[in-house]
Formats: sequence, C-alpha cells, structure tokens
Amino acid sequence: MRVIGLAGWSGAGKTTLLTRLIPELGRRGVSVSTLKHAHHAFDLDTPGKDSHAHREAGAREVLISSERRWALMRELRGEAEAELPDLLVRLSPVDLVVVEGFKRQRHAKIEIHRAANGKPPLHPGDDSIVAVASDTAFPDAGRPVVALDDIAAVAEIVLAQALPLAEALVRCSGRE
Repeated sequence: MRVIGLAGWSGAGKTTLLTRLIPELGRRGVSVSTLKHAHHAFDLDTPGKDSHAHREAGAREVLISSERRWALMRELRGEAEAELPDLLVRLSPVDLVVVEGFKRQRHAKIEIHRAANGKPPLHPGDDSIVAVASDTAFPDAGRPVVALDDIAAVAEIVLAQALPLAEALVRCSGRE
C-alpha cells in the first residue's frame, strides 16, 4: 500500500480533484481508498435511524451493514482525535490511499491551490509537499507544478510520489 495526500485550504478544490482522479487511477489499474479529515462534527447517519439511536445511547462503535456497503463509526467519547497513522493502519489493503486534508502531517502531499480562494500557498513552508496542482503558475516552487484540471498529470505525480505505507507512518510519527 502506498500513501499520498491532497492538501490545501478549504474551497481549493481537493474533493473535486479527487473525484476526477479516482476514476483516472482506476483506468490505470490502481485500486484506491481515501481517508478524509473533517474539521468539525459530522454525521453519517440520520436522527431517527437505528444506527443514530445506538450511537446516541452510548455505543462506542456502530457498524452498519447492507447488501451494498458497510460502515463502521467510532465515537471518541472524550478521547483525543485519532492521528493519521492510527487511521491508515485501519484501512484494508489497496494499491493507493489518498489522504484529503491532514495538511500539517508529514506524509508526501500535493498542494491544491486555487487563486480565487485568496489564501497563501502552503508549499513554501512545507517540504513534505512534493508537487502543486494550481490554476496559478509558481515558477519558483522548487517542485513540479501542474494545472489543476490536468488530471492525467496529477495522476502521474501521485503514482511517482506516493510513499510506501511504512514510510508514511514513520514520517507522520516524526521519527524520520
């Protein structure tokens, strides 16, 4: 399993890029899983549904299963937020894990930058950013810069720069 991240400010287009990148990687025979960081409370189930009632009643984990999918939710109940390495090792094996968010972690990342966002680029202060996908030229970036909508070019960078899981875990733990 190999790991790469997509990092950028909210509204930069990370999710949009990822939903275009996954099919491109699939056409290349690469199995992909994703891991997304949310900065706020989120809910996968709906109030009134059994799974929501189980969770609200105090269940630590709720596994929901159907003929189409299953999902496991874990309530932290006051515990610290899970770190990226702890989450990565919970995933089933695939060729590639694309991490959306976790921009302050040290795994290899591609910065997603959109000028209209009005936010500064991340790459000048983060050497774990291996490339930039943007609608702006960064001639002094010191790493590859590709057009935000050039999905084939982004896929090439992903495949070339993704780290083996063990290396990503070491980098994220700060034991490099």
